[in-house]
Formats: sequence, C-alpha cells, structure tokens
Amino acid sequence: MANSARLLDVRNLRTSFFTGEGEVKAVNDVSYHLDQGEVIAIVGESGCGKSITQLSVMQLVQSPPGKIIGGEVMFDGQSLLQYAPTSKEMRAVRGAGIAMIFQEPMTSLNPVLTVGRQLSEVIMVHAKVGKKEAWARGIRALEAVGIPEPEERMKVYPFEMSGGMRQRVMIATAVACNSKVIIADEPTTALDVTTQAQVMELLLDLVKSHDKSLIIITHNLGLVSRYAQRVYVMYAGKIIEQGTTEQLLTAPQHPYTIGLLNSMPKLEGDTDADLLPIEGAPPSLNNLPDQCAFLPRCRLAQDRCRTSPFPDMRIVGDLEHSAACHLR
Repeated sequence: MANSARLLDVRNLRTSFFTGEGEVKAVNDVSYHLDQGEVIAIVGESGCGKSITQLSVMQLVQSPPGKIIGGEVMFDGQSLLQYAPTSKEMRAVRGAGIAMIFQEPMTSLNPVLTVGRQLSEVIMVHAKVGKKEAWARGIRALEAVGIPEPEERMKVYPFEMSGGMRQRVMIATAVACNSKVIIADEPTTALDVTTQAQVMELLLDLVKSHDKSLIIITHNLGLVSRYAQRVYVMYAGKIIEQGTTEQLLTAPQHPYTIGLLNSMPKLEGDTDADLLPIEGAPPSLNNLPDQCAFLPRCRLAQDRCRTSPFPDMRIVGDLEHSAACHLR
C-alpha cells in the first residue's frame, strides 16, 4: 500500500486552448493525488485530456494557444502554479522532482547528439556536478535500467538503439536525477509485447527499490490491472470515476468505465465472445454540453441524464470509490 505522505495533490485543475474555433477545455476541473511510493493510472481514450493534465502539472503546455486558467498543484509542499513556467524554481522541479517519460522517446532524444552527451547534460543541470562525474553517473544510470555495456552505449546515437532501449534511456534520466515522481505517458506505445512487459517491470522495480512514485497514462486496462494501485478514468477533460484498481475492474460504476472493460479481449471464460465497442466518438472539447459528456454514447442513459447538468463525483460503495453519474 502507499505511504500516507501526500506527494502530489492536484485540485480543480483547468487548462484550455484558445483557438479560432473557440475555447477548447482540455482539462476541465480535474483533481487527483499521488502518495509516496504509490503507483496510479490515468485511463481514457485518446484526446480525453490525460497527457495535457500532466503537461499542465509540469507547466509544459505551449502558450499560446494553451493556458492554465485555474486550480492548484501541490508537489512536496510547494505550490507549483505560483512559479512562472520558465522560472528557476519550476526548472528545478522538472527532472529532479518530476520526470516525464513520453510515448515515443525518439522525439524526446536529440538524434544528432550521443546518448551520453544528452544524459550527462541533464545530470549536470539538476545535480550540479562536473562533466566527469555526470558521465560516470550516466553510466551507472544506464546500468541500473538494464542496458548492457553502458560505457559503449553512452557513445552511440539514439537511432542506433531499439525502441525499447531508447525508452530505457528516458527512464535512466529519471534515475540519474533521482526524481521523486515518474510520469510515464503511454510508455509501451510502439513496443512489442515482450519489451512492453520489460519496460513496465523496470518502472515497477524502480518504484519499489528507490521509493519513487509513478503515474501511468494509458488506454490499456491490462497495464492497469497488473501495475496500478488506484485508477482515475478520464473522459472529455474530466475525471468521471476513481477508485482502487480492484474496485474499478470488479465493480465499475460509470457506464464509460463499463464500456472500456467490455471492449477488452477476454483471456478467461468465453474467449470467443464478441467485443462490445463503445459506439460513437468523444465530444468536441470546444463545444461541451451542460449535461454529461458521455450522454450521446451511453447505453444506460435516462431522462434525468438529458435534463440535469453534469453530475458531481459521488461515493459509490467504499469511501475510495466514486463516480460522476446520475444513475449511481
């Protein structure tokens, strides 16, 4: 179980993009927390706001057109949104406090610089050490994430490494900077199944052995069931259900969560049963309805869903389990 120490606390976060077609409410009143040594998952379809939420926490939203317009982000006792995105305080949090591993490491690693140069430069900035010590720490970090012949790998370019190895380099950056929180944004995208498992096991080992905390951003509920302790389900910029992994997988309450589970292939029981896709598409975030955003796709919708405003989160059973649904 997670330590009782609250490490990251996001409250009523709102981030919008202002475009020629209007305000796009990408993150719309999102609240969640992460405790010391805990693994949580944020789950939902592409475009639901998972990644933008984390970019907002780190103040990496491109402005313009993006802007954080409300909320609070408390990290290790600091209120992060009081700092300007380019301030020395915010730069100190990125990497040393919170590290983010992106979907495709090839876009995060500079293709014309060696792995060693990139890794050692990050270490020099955050650890305030010289080139020689930074290089040595980089080697140790590559070794810690299971990269063979780390001294030689420091001298190669990213394109000379496989996708799985590049992802390990990104994880090594978090190890070298001794980050307290690792945000893994779809960390297994474009990796084969075996490599996916290796990367996830590596992240979990780091959490356990170095007392780090991990946020997994994913649409893959299989990852959630194996690695996360708690889950937040997002839809159209909002969190619509939250609870322990066991609660959400065994007793989901929101129709969207139920739909996500029904659309997954079954490994047990009737494996030949047809999958039940969620019909339709998510709404446009620049034209959100006052009612529940999932209403047009909901198989369980009733009259009050069509006439009532968006429902508040409410407890559905155990204290840790809540959902934003009129039917609960």
